[in-house]
Amino acid sequence: MARKTTYTWVAVGGIAIASAAAWWFQQQPADARKGAGGAPAAAGPAAGGGGLPGVEVARVQTVSLRDDAQSVGTLRSRQSVTLRPEVAGRIAAIAFTEGARVRKGQTLVQLDDVLQRAELTQAQAQLSIAQANLKRNEELVAQAFVAQRVLDESRAALQVAQAQVALAQARLARMRIAAPFDGTVGLRNINLGEYVKDGADLVNIEDTSQLTVDFRLPERYQTRIAPGQAVQVQVDALPGRAFDARVQAVDPLLDANGRSLLVRATMPPAPGGELRPGMFARVTTVFSVNEAALVVPEEAIVPQGGKQYVIKLVREGEGDASKLVSQRAEVLIGVRRGAQVEITRGLGEGDTVVVAGQQRLQRDGTAVRVVDMNRPGGAPAGQGTDAAKPAAPQGAKAPAAG
Repeated sequence: MARKTTYTWVAVGGIAIASAAAWWFQQQPADARKGAGGAPAAAGPAAGGGGLPGVEVARVQTVSLRDDAQSVGTLRSRQSVTLRPEVAGRIAAIAFTEGARVRKGQTLVQLDDVLQRAELTQAQAQLSIAQANLKRNEELVAQAFVAQRVLDESRAALQVAQAQVALAQARLARMRIAAPFDGTVGLRNINLGEYVKDGADLVNIEDTSQLTVDFRLPERYQTRIAPGQAVQVQVDALPGRAFDARVQAVDPLLDANGRSLLVRATMPPAPGGELRPGMFARVTTVFSVNEAALVVPEEAIVPQGGKQYVIKLVREGEGDASKLVSQRAEVLIGVRRGAQVEITRGLGEGDTVVVAGQQRLQRDGTAVRVVDMNRPGGAPAGQGTDAAKPAAPQGAKAPAAG
């Protein structure tokens, strides 16, 4: 019985030792396992740190960064209206030239008003009779020949006659279509002698002395946009040119469908009439400009637990013992522009951050080797002591060989 128990403990111990050896072997780098298998692994500086995890790096750069929002909009006239008659009638005269400038109050279209003029003449005649009756009754009342009631009726009849004249004048005025403001008339939709119904389109007038641009922004910008704020406008019809504008007003009502905010900005007059109402516009709203913003490639950001981290490299040791080790740092990000992210807290100018290979750096203090993927075969950035120097930022020009 004692011998059987001894065999059991020996077997358990052997299994434990074999498991520990297998676990230790799996934890070794690939190059070290290869050397253990019979092929000698490279050692010393000439190996370029082959046993260390390789990472790609970039330096924190200082750039001028603008916090803005991009949107699309439409150019509009300062004032715009389509003239329509209030009553039906036949066009008797067209008093404008298409595309010409017109003045406020200028007659543009005259409808046939023969009937309205006749009604006005009849009302004026009745007014004259009412005035004469009132004057005569005033004299008779003064002589006590008629009662006061007759005088009151005459005065009421005069008021009715005056109202009829005013009504006839209003009907006559509706037959004349005039320009409501200074502007440029468009293309007419009517012809001389044509019968038009009330509400039919006659011609449009555009006041292009000053244009505005209407655009929409997401609702998250509602606290950052205000009248007087600067915007830049570009139109596809004039490539390569930008026009400055100022926010005129912000609609207090958000669009319930798109949850967007309607904004109107005023543009300065464009020389030569290059800008026209209805043009498609690309609007850039500028909120702030940071002339010394710290940016890193977006690949350097490692989100974890609702926070943002980067892994930067710091140097330890001196001389031949110098090496680069990893250090995780929590950062606060700001504006994103293309492939770059602004860092508002957590890094300094010139810091070196890892942009590829973060998954190999699970613990702070892990020694690394910098790999420059721009070199053939992804060779290390240097040999010997140079291997410990951070690589230049991605996209930077490599120094010429001596």
